[in-house]
Amino acid sequence: MGQPVVHWELWSQNPAAVAKFYQEIFAWKIEDYPLMNYRIVHTEGGGMGIDGGIMQAPHDGSPSINLTCYIAVDDLAPYRDKIVAAGGKICVEEKPVPGMGTLALFTDPDGRMMGLWKPEKQK
Repeated sequence: MGQPVVHWELWSQNPAAVAKFYQEIFAWKIEDYPLMNYRIVHTEGGGMGIDGGIMQAPHDGSPSINLTCYIAVDDLAPYRDKIVAAGGKICVEEKPVPGMGTLALFTDPDGRMMGLWKPEKQK
């Protein structure tokens, strides 16, 4: 069985306006985390759907990114190696998200940004 997509992110030049737009249209519950300049989006649709986030797009000359999907894995290192071997590029090495898990970002051969996600072990 393949690895599931477990999270998505919209990268925006105006995250507050984008969050308001989706909240008004789809009635998504959106939690604002000002210290991280991040919004957690709960899509809750009768047990269907994938939750996500809305964040500030980078201003450092990074490629234009509209949507990033995160794929759940049990260990980031072997997938990092597979990505590089298959022609992808690691853009962000393992980065902890306190209390949640660890992520890494990569681009595929077309330059599309995607993420790996290793959830923190539940106690």
